[in-house]
Amino acid sequence: MTQHRLHSRVLVIGAGISGSTTALTLADLGHEVTLIVTGQELDGGNSALAQGGIIYRPYPGDEQDLEKDILIAGHHHNSLQAVRFLCQNGPEAVKRLLIERSRVPFDKSDDGTSLDFTREGGHSAPRILHCADHSGRSIMEGLLAQVKAAKNIQILNGRTAVDLITTHHHTRSMEYRYQLENQCLGAYVLNEESGEVETLLADWTVLATGGVGQVYLHTTNTPASTGSGITMAQRAGVRLDNMEYLQFHPTGLYTRQPNRFLITEALRGEGARLVDSKGRAFMREHDERADLAPRDIVARAIMEEMLHSGDDCVYLDLSNVKHDIPHRFPTIYQRCLDEELDITQRPIPVVPVMHYFCGGILTDTRGRTTLSHLYSVGECSCTGLHGANRLASTSLLEALLWGASAGHDIAQRITARPFVSKQLADSIPDWENTGDERNDDPALIAQDWATIRNTMWNYVGISRTASRLRRAFEDLRDLSRHLHDFYKHTPLSKPVVDLFHGCQTAYSITQSALRNPHSLGCHFRVN
Repeated sequence: MTQHRLHSRVLVIGAGISGSTTALTLADLGHEVTLIVTGQELDGGNSALAQGGIIYRPYPGDEQDLEKDILIAGHHHNSLQAVRFLCQNGPEAVKRLLIERSRVPFDKSDDGTSLDFTREGGHSAPRILHCADHSGRSIMEGLLAQVKAAKNIQILNGRTAVDLITTHHHTRSMEYRYQLENQCLGAYVLNEESGEVETLLADWTVLATGGVGQVYLHTTNTPASTGSGITMAQRAGVRLDNMEYLQFHPTGLYTRQPNRFLITEALRGEGARLVDSKGRAFMREHDERADLAPRDIVARAIMEEMLHSGDDCVYLDLSNVKHDIPHRFPTIYQRCLDEELDITQRPIPVVPVMHYFCGGILTDTRGRTTLSHLYSVGECSCTGLHGANRLASTSLLEALLWGASAGHDIAQRITARPFVSKQLADSIPDWENTGDERNDDPALIAQDWATIRNTMWNYVGISRTASRLRRAFEDLRDLSRHLHDFYKHTPLSKPVVDLFHGCQTAYSITQSALRNPHSLGCHFRVN
């Protein structure tokens, strides 16, 4: 079968808030974009799951207060440049892209004349816009309507990125291989329906592949969150940073399901309290900010209470919430009803779950990476904004702002003549299928995933020790070696690619956690 080749001026991999905003910004400036996503839907990533909301400006001068809150939550491990970039430019991006252009229906105050702001953990003031408890879904609906209407955005569904194409690794022309600077030329992409690996060449490539939650046993993340962008970037020699900092959300709904439903922090912002099985509110004993302490502190406090009591969970008591709960938090209310739990009458059983990745592909405020012609935006990126722990509701704003910033920066660098010339394109081979062994047994893949997830949850979780991390390193090193051979000898399929990316991501996280002996934020070392 002749493999499909496509040349785009800009290739964006992922259509969450960051990827969609990048594509839309470029399209508005008159540039053609190819946007690829796994599956058939554009909103299959984590963005649509966000409940709490997005930071805005509740009063003049809030920039300084927000900066202070982000730095405190991040344990001053943040990039001050990134923090100030968000504080100074974020609200304007919300106004321009979400309120005015996409007309996202953010909730209004009771009198209907002004926007309603809520408060979450780590914030010194209410500054978070929300759409009930489905803010991410509402934002994505607004953005995707604009993306679908843009004539110069080509959307390719059912595509899984396999590997980045670079001059140092793939060109057959020695003239390009001898150049000192490695340059990104697009990506090899698996067509999930045909099984064909397509060669998508691009002058500029943007990774917007989302988080890493699927490498953990309990997570709020979607199935697409395997760390694929991080693995592809690392294989291309791109610098990664802060890989050990993974935020565990304190409150995932405690059920027997493997993927946890998030119980938004906004409930605690509205007065809900964490209690044990006897109804005792315990957070004041762990931090003076009580239930509104930053997430790393709350998650560890819950784990300590569970270990001390032997209980499987703690509870979120909503009796102090003044809002009409079914109206203010309809998604949570209905999901709990589906579990035969009426949260207007009973507290919600909750446990910590892996939620957000604070590290990733190192970028500046324009989304540029250390690889020429490669950008990265959204959760797969390490902008330095979050430092050692993310402040609540900064992630959606980071995705929006960095997506717009990357789009503008690429637009300024695009020239009339394509960077990937015909000569350079001709030097890039199509993907070579080396595997012919039909050993992609679903049972084998499921077992390898179980090994990854249990290893990460037990040894590279909320609390870490040197012995646990060494054990995880050894186990994942052995599995990584096995999967490299498996990957070479097995025909590519989406399950195989996802497994390979997930294993390499888990291994990289573990290596970073093992190298850093200092306990800070959500990298909590017991010894």
